Amino acid sequence: MTSIDLNADLGEGMGTDEDLLRIVSSASIACGGHAGDAPTIRHILKACKARGVRAGAHPGYADPKRFGRFRVVMPLDQLLGQIRSQLFLVRFIADEVGVPLAYVKLHGALANQTAEELAFAVGIFATIQAMDPQVAALALDNSQQVRAAKAVGMPLIREAYADRAYTPQGLLVPRNQPDAVIDDIDAVIERCVRLAKSGEIVAIDGSVFKSTARSICLHGDTPGAVDLASELRDALEGEGIAIAADPPEVAL
Repeated sequence: MTSIDLNADLGEGMGTDEDLLRIVSSASIACGGHAGDAPTIRHILKACKARGVRAGAHPGYADPKRFGRFRVVMPLDQLLGQIRSQLFLVRFIADEVGVPLAYVKLHGALANQTAEELAFAVGIFATIQAMDPQVAALALDNSQQVRAAKAVGMPLIREAYADRAYTPQGLLVPRNQPDAVIDDIDAVIERCVRLAKSGEIVAIDGSVFKSTARSICLHGDTPGAVDLASELRDALEGEGIAIAADPPEVAL
């Protein structure tokens, strides 16, 4: 049976974490940068353990006022220090709760920047890989994140986005552009089923590109996120597609 992972960004103060954890197979947990703190991290990790949901860390720029969605100019060492601090926090709590951290998924502006800039992405992923050689990168498929993860030897989980428009090059349309976020549930379901069954994504200009992503991101801060996640899961399962967090590609 074909399977695909549903992952959601959690711990961001949206009040939907418990509901989404009943639907998704992976949880990307905000760890004190753009959102999240020790109590929220602990709560979500315990819920992941109880429900058998794969847990991952979701670090970003330490800029909670702007939700980590704007690029911040700073020395690289300072940025790497922010990422290390977030990962130390979530890993400490995960060890305490007894939940393995399976992957790291970058958030917001940090994710977009690493998707576009290979050298920058290599520096970020090398730092993460040095902290934990076993942790995987949940990376935007067809982006520089994938190339960087491979370059530093990280296990890889290729990701696509349910509710974000794509450029013809396979990157996300910036949120400040029209139609960057897709809020039509039927349209989201159609594109996710097409990805799962055919490995295709339709870009914002109507062109089609290939993707081997086997994890679909559902944003917890999208209006109607729980209804969207529930209907998407039902639709995928109705097409004979199982929802499961499959193992990552192993680094060679």
